[in-house]
Order: sequence, then structure tokens, then C-alpha cells
Amino acid sequence: MTNAARDAPIGVFDSGLGGLTVVHALLDRLPVESLVYVGDTARVPYGPKSPDTVRRYAQQIADFLVEQGVKAIIIACNTATAHALDSLRLTIPVPLIGVIQPGARAAARTTRGGPVGVIGTTGTIASGAYERAIHAENPSIDVRAVACPLFVPLVEEGWVEHPATRLIAHDYLAPLRTAHVDTLVLGCTHYPLLAATLQAEMGAGVQLIDSAAETAVETSRVLAERGLLCAPTDGFATHGFARVPTHRFIASDAPDRFLTLGRRFLGSTIANVEHITFA
Repeated sequence: MTNAARDAPIGVFDSGLGGLTVVHALLDRLPVESLVYVGDTARVPYGPKSPDTVRRYAQQIADFLVEQGVKAIIIACNTATAHALDSLRLTIPVPLIGVIQPGARAAARTTRGGPVGVIGTTGTIASGAYERAIHAENPSIDVRAVACPLFVPLVEEGWVEHPATRLIAHDYLAPLRTAHVDTLVLGCTHYPLLAATLQAEMGAGVQLIDSAAETAVETSRVLAERGLLCAPTDGFATHGFARVPTHRFIASDAPDRFLTLGRRFLGSTIANVEHITFA
């Protein structure tokens, strides 16, 4: 594999800000990798939209990322993973990593025998993708799935610690508390931003599964298998310099707002936000 291929950035996309949780995990696990992130803030949330619409959005963004020269694409959106991963694999020439299978594997590995709870957008829960993925790991696991459609707009509004968010979470999670789940999959990449609230509502005995962290592990594995991991000195070996990665952030609407909210989670890693419009 050439240095140019290894040095190419990883593409990441989500309906909005939530995929920044995946970016955070990638920065921790693969600190020398460059990234191109697209947040489709003009069309967030994806959860209530039809599968065909989500597939169309995902295809547009994936095609754009391929044009930017990425070496792999992470679909950092559970709804887009559920509806579009298989179709994208027919048309996109670089490795694709979704967020559902890594989270499902972690849940099957973590549960202590009690039911496993899954929370996600309406689209993700209606697809049954998590039930299928968890049962593929262990058919005997009792999976309880609950749609939490208001969580994404609350995060996009920056209401991560707002009292209204706590009240809504209390109501949404009631069936899972009643079922005594011992593991809770945060089946949307926006949800780790609400982890403190979710943990408080579920209790300390419930293990939260952050699909973002698991996806970073999966990405590292896939890139290593394909010979695409960037070496720390790629392109600079003759001069002995450490490689300095570049990170681009792109929003389809309100880039200034994305910059303000995104910096709450990634700090100065987000230097500026570009704007692109999808038809």
C-alpha cells in the first residue's frame, strides 16, 4: 500500500453533531489519522424520515466524501447505518464502517444475563437492526428496544444538561427500568452526549454501551486489515518529523452554530466549519 493511500483521510458523516462522539473516539484511538467530517445539519434529524430518504441522503454524502479522497467512510449515524449501509456497499469503492454491529457486539459481551436495552431514533428502532445484530451474536439475549425521538433535537439545541431533558429521559427510560435491563446500548451517536443523564436515570448497576468508542476500535481493525493505517511518520520519514494530521469539518447548514456547539465537545480541534449544500 502506498504512503498516499495510507495518508488519505477517514471520512465520517452523521445527520448533525452526534457523530462528533465518533470523532472524539477516533482522535483517542488513531491520533495520527486525518479526518473529514460531514454533519447534515440542514436535514437533521434522520430518525423520523423514510428509509428511502435516508438512503438518498447517505448516498449523496458518501459520494461527496469519496470525491474528497477519503480511504474509508464511517457512517456515524445509527439510522443511516440501519437503512443505507448495505446499499452503499454496492456503490462506494472504499471500506464502510457502520455503528450498529460494533455496539451490538459490545452489548452481547457485556450483559450479565439480564435483558439488554436499546435506545435509538424512531427509524433505527423500527428497523429492528439492533435486535438482529445482537441476536447474531447471541440468540438467547432478551432485547428491549425503545425509541427516543426527542433526544437528537435536544442535543442539537445544546440542551444536554437541561431539566427538560432529564424529565424526558425519565419517561422514555421507564420501560427499561421496569424490565431491569443490565446493559443499555446508546443506539444513536448523539446519545453519549447525554450519558450522565441516562446513567442517573438507569442507575449505577446498568452498563452503558457507547457505540462511538466501539466503532473506533472497529475502524482501527478494518484499516489494519486493509493496510491503510497511517504510520506516525508517513510522508515525513526522510526528515524525521512526526506526522501532523488535518481535520476538516463540514456542515450542510448553520456552520457557525455547528462550530459553537461542536467546540463544547472537541474544543480547538474544530478550527473552522466549511459549508456545503446538498440538493
